Amino acid sequence: MSRKPKATAEAAPLVPIPSALLDEVVKGPMSPAQVQAVFQSFKKAVIERAMGAEMTHHLGYEEGAPRPEGQTNHRNGSTDKTVLTEEGPVRITVPRDRDGAFAPILIPKHARRFTGFDDKIVAMYARGMTVREIQGFLAEQYGTQVSPDFISSVTDAVLAEVTAWQERPLEPLYPVIFFDALRVKIRDDGVVQNKAVYVALGVRVDGQREVLGLWIEQTEGAKFWLKVFNELKTRGVQDILIAVVDGLTGLPVAIEAAFPRTTVQTCIVHLLRNSLAYTSWKHRRAVAAALRPIYTAGSAEAAAEAVEAFAAGPWGQQYPTIAPTWRRVWAQVIPFFVFPPAVRRVLYTTNAIESLHMQLRKIIKTRGHFPTDDAALKLLWLALQNVCLHTTRSVRLWHEALNQFAVFYGERFTAVHR
Repeated sequence: MSRKPKATAEAAPLVPIPSALLDEVVKGPMSPAQVQAVFQSFKKAVIERAMGAEMTHHLGYEEGAPRPEGQTNHRNGSTDKTVLTEEGPVRITVPRDRDGAFAPILIPKHARRFTGFDDKIVAMYARGMTVREIQGFLAEQYGTQVSPDFISSVTDAVLAEVTAWQERPLEPLYPVIFFDALRVKIRDDGVVQNKAVYVALGVRVDGQREVLGLWIEQTEGAKFWLKVFNELKTRGVQDILIAVVDGLTGLPVAIEAAFPRTTVQTCIVHLLRNSLAYTSWKHRRAVAAALRPIYTAGSAEAAAEAVEAFAAGPWGQQYPTIAPTWRRVWAQVIPFFVFPPAVRRVLYTTNAIESLHMQLRKIIKTRGHFPTDDAALKLLWLALQNVCLHTTRSVRLWHEALNQFAVFYGERFTAVHR
């Protein structure tokens, strides 16, 4: 799902610069400012020469050559305009024709930005810089004055990509999907509210992780989750073997309606974290060790006995709220013990979504709040592109779990996997 930089996709081979030309330009040691000035001069000269070549192609004859017979259109001077580039503003001369029909491709009419400038703004925005911070950076580094509305319009251009990504086709089968949520402050009807941004991280049959989508909702419930699952079905998902969740309200009911054969499993890592939230910091390591026999038990019955043993033990007596935390979600904990160790590792080790959320929180923590849902979605999607460039590796020891899925789920797994 990684978004490849446009510059990489459109990169052209480097053109060798004649030594004679370099001898004319470089006559001795140069400062960085002098080198930058030479680059800008070259850029201006190349842009103007390229646009002159476009005009020649448009008219059908070289500058200074006689017009073809019957040709009425001709060159009609030029117009100066400033374009913004990655290195700063450049003043260029744009050729004109008598009929006003010349439409340059390199820098279209009314365009004020050259290739790469928009990508630089989007890259800064994706790394968490605010519109005002980007405005200040451009002014300080390049002497370029741009308005906040201009920067917003540039970053808004990615919303079409967000929509295409959110609507892209998905795999017919996902053995495991992790569902989790981030809390983000978003202004709505003039009031800043805490909204949940839900993230679905799927594990494909080949073991590769894939973020399936982002959904923003003020309140969760069965109706909301049913909408999410119906969207996944519309995009091609036929079956989900296991959905790993963290007590998300209404999700078990909704998944029962949309994917009735899917197993809903409580995230053990989240359950442990919720349990340790009741303990003092100095006791957490010891309490975590006392809880370990529960989720490492060989069966659901043995795990239930371990819960009761913990409740009756010294830590259970000192922290009586921990055992009920496990009992309340026991129906969603039980499936975990049916699976062999290879599958348990996949369900227990939620480092991928934990790492994903940690990096997303780094991006959004500098924001007081977002003006709209689209503004939040735009930044989170851009951040995902950077994060997922480094988190596309497959699940560790996936081949072991794959064999277990094939045996445990039989035709449900192999029919789609063929």
